[in-house]
Amino acid sequence: MLRKLVWLGLPLFSLVLFAADNDTDRLIQEALKPSPLEANLRRLTDEIGGRVPGTPAMQRAVDWGVAAFKEAGADSVHTEEFTIRQSWAEGATSVTAATYAGTTFPVRAVSTAWAPALAAVKHVPIMDVGQGSEAEFAKAGDVSGKLLLVHTRVLANWADLFWEYEQAPGVIALAVKGKAKAIAFMATRENDILYRHTNAVFGEIDQLPMVIVAREDGERIARLLGSGNPVWADVAIPNRIGGPIKSRNVVAEIRGSEKADEFVVLGAHLDSWELGTGALDNGCNAALVIDALRAIKASGLKPRRTMRFILFSGEEEGLIGSRMYAADHRNELDKAAGVVIFDAGSGKTTAFSTGGRKDLVAAAQPLVAPLEQFGAAKLIPTAESGTDHFDFMLEGVPTFVAEQDEANYLVNYHATSDTYDKVDFPQLKKHVAEGVAFSFALANAPERVGPRLDRAQIEQTMHETHLDEEMKAMGMWEEWASGKRGREK
Repeated sequence: MLRKLVWLGLPLFSLVLFAADNDTDRLIQEALKPSPLEANLRRLTDEIGGRVPGTPAMQRAVDWGVAAFKEAGADSVHTEEFTIRQSWAEGATSVTAATYAGTTFPVRAVSTAWAPALAAVKHVPIMDVGQGSEAEFAKAGDVSGKLLLVHTRVLANWADLFWEYEQAPGVIALAVKGKAKAIAFMATRENDILYRHTNAVFGEIDQLPMVIVAREDGERIARLLGSGNPVWADVAIPNRIGGPIKSRNVVAEIRGSEKADEFVVLGAHLDSWELGTGALDNGCNAALVIDALRAIKASGLKPRRTMRFILFSGEEEGLIGSRMYAADHRNELDKAAGVVIFDAGSGKTTAFSTGGRKDLVAAAQPLVAPLEQFGAAKLIPTAESGTDHFDFMLEGVPTFVAEQDEANYLVNYHATSDTYDKVDFPQLKKHVAEGVAFSFALANAPERVGPRLDRAQIEQTMHETHLDEEMKAMGMWEEWASGKRGREK
């Protein structure tokens, strides 16, 4: 074929583009065909359910991933074990409010994850500290021994979500300093929807007992306090906390045909919270990664570089699985040609974030150009900390995170309502095609799209994108600054 096309006068560059376009079309067509995608996700969500590391459900999910990868035709499948420093499970959290006039009412509440227990206590004064700024704490006065009610914004967009995470550390620090008994964050969802969060950076138990209370109950308490009616609470948060637990990442491979020592990662996290069944966050994308491998194998195409398809665990407790994978494989990250991550439900993909790297935009643009048919051919040099690309980015590896429309993700995020029926399967099939086409293109490109950055270059990118400010607000900066996390030099 090469000789014939050169003889016809086509330059080699045109030949490469022609072959790449044909391969991409073939992959996309295969990805869009009917597949076990829906059945796989139904088994994960309906039959296994919510998946917290250390639980039997998480172990069943790992077994599900291994079996599904094998069925999809992986060249190899294995698991990689790591340790989470403590186990955590919620007991029967209970909050009941009472007023001076004798009115009592139950407050719908769940414990914040990886927060300490609080033995049953009665008649704890509730104090409103607004959104928990220093000025609002100062205005509130003595918070010692109080249950602190913290106001939040109703979640409407991605910026609101990151504000929610950035708000908590400062509130907790002031509450600890003031010797508060516990904190009650108003839910950022309306209609009594309860959900789970953690403020853990690396699976550690937090500093104070904390609950998330239904927004309507929180606002009722705030109105009572605002009208001069004191409110007390009977509170029990009997969380069960144990020692170190083992969890595992699931890793499948398609071996490269020419540069097998170099590799590309397509990944998503397998774990979830347990109030719902973890369909949007992030079961649908775990199923996507498996279906991507299936599509590539079914196409008969072989990538130049090895492709690793990874289902990370411990993401919700502080990106632990991907962090440990990046650390354990640090000596081969010079060979990493790219990491692609999906972690935002089934809303339409609008772009891929490059972890702040402008050099990757021009280099990778031809590789995402075929995704224009899905409206996903844009690359943006933004940086974020919230998913499993993060520790690869801190190691200087080229990373690409799917940026997606909010769709129905935020209202169901970490919530009782995050279930199989919320997944947009026609859109998810398009995401499979996007993940297949882009990750295969990274693995099959004649040259890698960018080098591995050194520590100084990584930090410069953080400053340019203001990621350093986000990391400081979320309590993540010190590990980078001290050298405990990320590339050493």
